[in-house]
Amino acid sequence: MEDNKIRVGITQGDINGVGYEVILKTFADPVMLELCTPIIYGSPKVAAYHRKSLDLPTNFSIVNSASEAVNNRLSVVNCTDDEVKVEFSKPDPEAGKAAFGALEKAIEEYREGLIDVIVTAPINKHTIQSEEFSFPGHTEYIEQKLGDGRKALMILMKDDFRVALVTGHIPVSQIASALTKELIQEKLTIFNRSLKQDFGIGAPRIAVLSLNPHAGDEGLLGTEEQEIIIPALTEMAAKGMLCYGPYAADGFMGSGNFTHFDGVLAMYHDQGLAPFKALAMDEGVNYTAGLPVVRTSPAHGTAYDIAGKGMAAEDSFRQAVYVAIDVFRNRQRDKAAHANPLRKQYYERRDDSDKLKLDSVEEDL
Repeated sequence: MEDNKIRVGITQGDINGVGYEVILKTFADPVMLELCTPIIYGSPKVAAYHRKSLDLPTNFSIVNSASEAVNNRLSVVNCTDDEVKVEFSKPDPEAGKAAFGALEKAIEEYREGLIDVIVTAPINKHTIQSEEFSFPGHTEYIEQKLGDGRKALMILMKDDFRVALVTGHIPVSQIASALTKELIQEKLTIFNRSLKQDFGIGAPRIAVLSLNPHAGDEGLLGTEEQEIIIPALTEMAAKGMLCYGPYAADGFMGSGNFTHFDGVLAMYHDQGLAPFKALAMDEGVNYTAGLPVVRTSPAHGTAYDIAGKGMAAEDSFRQAVYVAIDVFRNRQRDKAAHANPLRKQYYERRDDSDKLKLDSVEEDL
């Protein structure tokens, strides 16, 4: 089994934030090294600086590539300029460059089959911008690089509480005009498939939130529900999807209604993520569904306000590693289960004319 350990590629993120702190705290626990083989893409020098500054006990090996990583050991692949300096809490273009270099190397080695999943430490979305990286965030960049033309869906999750978004990193002023029936159906389709393949749920139940207050109050507070959201849900339900709503967003979380569903689809970023982070911030995980690659990250950001102080909790990052491992295994099981499908015995028609003629067989018995 040792050789079958899942190889987790970890990108260092912003070196001036809490990324290394949560990574090193997570793998200070030897049990984590029994679960997977972790490979950090970053800088041994920077990792050592964080370890010393924060007085952490975590040991690591320096390797040239994930192909050299050994079991029961944290490894670091050097892909950062040795001259880069750590300045806790400071937004720095050099730190952005280092974050991008680590991400590029992880993607390259994933393509070569050297790692199985990717877990990304938080980046500063401003300092990472460059000619090579002009994306709102990790999700969009990974979608372009490893998506094979498939669309990504951001899911924030903690255990069975999963929130996905129809629109992601766009200005609030553009949300209503960006919403279409087709977009909602596209996201529902990805969400539904992910709940089945990635989380092993046979018949997922998805709740869909409204865009407007009080679900539009029958057109009094907006028409998107009647013109876009409800028609989208009606068509998907007719195809057999278990999707319900639209629910007024204000009371949905506070009432505990979300506990009755396997997933919640929100119309925009803060509508879904503000209540999610209020309820599940400490152990929340950002999962990028819909792509061939399994990619997760902690739900928090660079946390400059506490960087270098030893105060960052590693729970969210540890959960991100757990989720990546679980989803990878679930996908393997799903693939095996569907590798040799049984011949269909019945056609899905309203009448019985195309059913197999079993009567005569029964008579013979």
